[in-house]
Amino acid sequence: MAGECGEGNCLGWAARDVSGTLSPYKFNRRDLRNDDVSIKITYCGVCYADVIWTRNKLGDSKYPLVPGHEIAGVVQAVGSDVKRFKVGDHVGVGTYVDSCRDCEYCNVFREVHCVNFPTGTFNRLDSDGTITKGGYSSYIVVRERFVDKIPDGYPLEKAAPLLCAGITVYAPMMRHKMNQPGKSLGVVGLGGLGHMAVKFGKAFGLNVTVISTSESKREEAIKVLKADKFVVSSDEQQMQSLTKSLDFIIDTASGDHPFDPYLSLLKIDGVMVLVGFPSEIRISPLTLNFGARSLAGSVTGGTKERQEMIDFCAANKVYPDIELIGIDYINEALDRLTKSDVKYRFVIDIANSLK
Repeated sequence: MAGECGEGNCLGWAARDVSGTLSPYKFNRRDLRNDDVSIKITYCGVCYADVIWTRNKLGDSKYPLVPGHEIAGVVQAVGSDVKRFKVGDHVGVGTYVDSCRDCEYCNVFREVHCVNFPTGTFNRLDSDGTITKGGYSSYIVVRERFVDKIPDGYPLEKAAPLLCAGITVYAPMMRHKMNQPGKSLGVVGLGGLGHMAVKFGKAFGLNVTVISTSESKREEAIKVLKADKFVVSSDEQQMQSLTKSLDFIIDTASGDHPFDPYLSLLKIDGVMVLVGFPSEIRISPLTLNFGARSLAGSVTGGTKERQEMIDFCAANKVYPDIELIGIDYINEALDRLTKSDVKYRFVIDIANSLK
């Protein structure tokens, strides 16, 4: 295999060009530094970001590109200065693996907003001058600060999607106090992020309404995810029935969509948070101003809130719904992901299929 996929101490799957097709690839991980943790990867979640960068949709992909930033695994070695982890610990790594660690945001553990921009887990320039390579690989070496402890007993395959999909909705929900029992929450979109927003909403004791473009998701939302209501966004009568009824909305949809119909569902002083990336946002000032409503944005969270989320999920038995796959299925999985054909997160069984 070395002759087919290069030489190195780490085996991964990489895209070589804009086709995004992944195949085996060997490369070198750095030697362990004093503050490093070496992690044997057992599972890696599949995020739409993996499609974006393997297929160079933003024009900045650096090939060969090893994607994957929802990483769960087991510590196999630690540097001499590492205090929080030992060999055998279950751990996770999310969307970034470094930051300046000394700006106003890093100093309060909101590293995702580092003024010098955090170092992404893949396709970014690392401190040693190499390009980071992600979790579609046998192991990874990461600074201790950017590694999360996964409590014993929490399934590692379920933990992987928490590191991006989970924290992307949990962080803004906490920041905007969407954890007040008895309040009402609307969730726009029922994909990898949306289904986690529903699960967190129910765990927080909220009355949860799913708002979707697809009637076919009604039964899944109500019977499986235990949402309290389901509304089809294109049905004006259904939407009008919710006017000024929601305290919060978390919008996970990345496709272009109107915002005023959703904002009008908020009560006075209601908050809507956007975590998706439509190409533009167009709203009428009347919708915001006359309802004293707020529209906010968010990306993933910092290391402190990520650990808090993992601990919350373990304590409250919050588990993502996943489809477990082997690495040799990844190209089909990425194609299916572009068609939203997954309930609700692909997770690669790295340990049992990357050989």
